[in-house]
Amino acid sequence: MKRYSVIGSLCLVCVIGGIFVGTLSGILKARELGKMSTSGSIKIKIFNAATSSLEEVDRILKTDEEWRKILTPEQFEVTRGHGTERTCSGPFYKHKAKGIYKCVCCGTDLFSSETKFDSKTGWPSYWQPISENNVGYDVDNSLFMRRIEVHCVRCGAHLGHVFDDGPPPTRKRYCINSVALKFVETK
Repeated sequence: MKRYSVIGSLCLVCVIGGIFVGTLSGILKARELGKMSTSGSIKIKIFNAATSSLEEVDRILKTDEEWRKILTPEQFEVTRGHGTERTCSGPFYKHKAKGIYKCVCCGTDLFSSETKFDSKTGWPSYWQPISENNVGYDVDNSLFMRRIEVHCVRCGAHLGHVFDDGPPPTRKRYCINSVALKFVETK
């Protein structure tokens, strides 16, 4: 009888330990990937016609199920799963219209067509975001390399990466997934 009690106790310890390790692992992974776990407000730059203003807005936090209801599977994989679209496959890769590129998840203004350039990498590239207030950065150590991930500061959507091989004046190349963006044309 004692033998079964010891085995039962060991199983319970393993289950509790597994839950703890799994929870801790999830918390650390969320911090590493820059997922936002707190609510609150932030200041972002909002553009309306010919003007812009810094406004306080609420962060947008949703469950994976809520995001899946409003995003296509590819948009979900890239923005919520930190994926990457196939090279030269996105609708904005060779896009030349004038306007603003917004976050496909929450509509935050991210990049202007005025800073878009052809990097010949297969993804839309920009030499700066529309405002540093609107994007965030995290270290991405996946794929056996160290890169800087770019995400929407309002909803945490993964957008792409930034590199130090862009054109003047910033020398930055924001290499962004088309499916992470939507476009609003300006006149």
